[in-house]
Amino acid sequence: MHKRTYLHIVTGLLLTGAALPTAAQQLPVTSGFSYADIADMALAAPVAAGVEIRRATLLKGKDAAGVARGRARFYIEADVKSLIRGTGGLPAKITYLVDVPTDSANRPPKLRKARMLLLASQVAGRPGEIRLIGPRAQLPWTPENEARIRAILTEALAGGAPPRISGIGNAFHVPGSLPGESETQIFLKTDDGRPISLAILRRPGEQPRWAVALGEMVDNSAEPPRPETLLWYRLACGLPANLPENSLAEAAGADLDAIRADYRLVLAGLGPCGRTTER
Repeated sequence: MHKRTYLHIVTGLLLTGAALPTAAQQLPVTSGFSYADIADMALAAPVAAGVEIRRATLLKGKDAAGVARGRARFYIEADVKSLIRGTGGLPAKITYLVDVPTDSANRPPKLRKARMLLLASQVAGRPGEIRLIGPRAQLPWTPENEARIRAILTEALAGGAPPRISGIGNAFHVPGSLPGESETQIFLKTDDGRPISLAILRRPGEQPRWAVALGEMVDNSAEPPRPETLLWYRLACGLPANLPENSLAEAAGADLDAIRADYRLVLAGLGPCGRTTER
């Protein structure tokens, strides 16, 4: 499709309030990204690619309708340098729209020859055109950002990858035969129905231990998930701050307090998700 025709189609959709055929979004170019930020986008994106911007055309007037104050809209033509994910591949040259911050004098950035990482989807019926999947889905290319994307997708596409946590099931607490000895088990709900559970074990004179079971059997000798792994992300970003009351329906008194304390132990061990407020 000719560029001017494409831009007029975009403008018409903006004026009618329809969704853009490619993402024109309020997109920081140089802000930092946490592991969770990148995982959110990488797991949702059918396409992940490294590109070099060959031409960045600043859009004005009707072609920039709806751009927020302090932003500038560009029509990007880029050369694909690496394809990290993308069934069927990508053409060597692609196009997309993006809104980027301007500086304090309202001047747009220089994007030509910049290297970027894109998390996107292909536009049906328009070869070479992509749609960014979110407002931060153009990342500055750095070795660290690319390595994170590759590691996340490698884990996610491997057999037995941990599924997304969708809720908390029942929780149980069993005191041991010695004072200070106990075990708590908390069952988690997942998108695909696979069982995941947390086991927290306390023994006299020892630090409490907790482990994750991705299946029916719990291995109490297992270690908590390492930070910046897919299992850690699923738990740290998927578990609620507090156990829901329906998960505690079969507990009372001291058992109830113990379950809540053990759940707080797990959350503290995981640490914060690290997801930023801008998505």
